[in-house]
Parts: sequence; C-alpha cells; structure tokens
Amino acid sequence: MSAIAKISDQAYLEQERLAETKSEYIAGEIFAMTGGSPAHNLIAVNVAAELRRLVKQRPCRVYSSDQRVRVDQGYLYPDVSVACGQPEYFDNDNLLNPTLIVEVLSPSTEDYDCGGKFARYRRIPSLKGYLLVAQDRHAVTHFQRQDPNHWLMTELEGREAVLELPCVECSLPLVEIYDKVLG
Repeated sequence: MSAIAKISDQAYLEQERLAETKSEYIAGEIFAMTGGSPAHNLIAVNVAAELRRLVKQRPCRVYSSDQRVRVDQGYLYPDVSVACGQPEYFDNDNLLNPTLIVEVLSPSTEDYDCGGKFARYRRIPSLKGYLLVAQDRHAVTHFQRQDPNHWLMTELEGREAVLELPCVECSLPLVEIYDKVLG
C-alpha cells in the first residue's frame, strides 16, 4: 500500500462511497488497496462461507471484505468480519463492533496485518478474536482477547487441525479454510 493524500475522515468517506476501488484511511492518509491473488480470494470466501454456516443460528452476521470497519483514526477493510449481537455503525455503513476479524496474509501486507493493523483493531472494545490465515500452507494464528490488555495467541498447522473460536462459539476446520486452494 502507498499513501496518496492527506484528507479529513469525512472527505475520505464521501470519496470512498463514490470510488470504484477501495482504499483504507489512517490518520489523514489514504492507502490504495490492491486486489488479492486467486488463493487469497478463495481462502477469504471459504472462511466467510464456513463461518456463516457455523453461526447461522446465532445472532451473528458475517461480512465480506467490502465491509468497512471504523478503527482509531481510520477505516479498514478486513477480509472477513463477524459481528455478534446488534451491529452498530458509524455514519450508517462503517461497522463499529466486530467480534471477530480475519485477515488472509499476503507477502505485501503480512507485516502490516500482524503489526500496525492489529494494533488498531485491538483498540476496538467489542473485538474478541483476530485470525491471521496463511496462503501458502495450512497455518493460522489466532489471537483471543483475555482482558483489555492481554491476548492469547494460538498457532495451528496442518490440514487436519481444527481452530476453536470461542468468540463466535464454533470450531473452524483448516481443511475448510483451504478447500480447493491447497491439497
């Protein structure tokens, strides 16, 4: 991502709602987003579809990468987000209360997703889980909020591994995440 301009958050929202491509916004700077690889896109769809199936009978909603999330000093587009309970929005279309956020790692965004982006997501009081998904192997890293200042990290590898997601009360098999992506 590369910064292209400094503008107010209201100007960003007005511009973003009319734009044909997505951009994220942090502290006055707009960052153009690039398209994901076919593997990235398929993994994100697999995660969203499986989560939707798993939480369908609960008061949770699963959102695709088109759902903007408001963070401290900005707006981000997670690959998948889940909001449990009544969803809350800022200015009608910016999710304020995600319960779980999922990012599919790309070589160009991995450091940001693990560092600066997660630092912003951690400031969202409703967020209870953050999931990072590798593209090149059956591997996920899950961060589970223990209290406002402590997160528990769990790393899983292997096709047969099953990730427990207490924040949305379900288990997510890695074989489903990587369906039709990795053998």
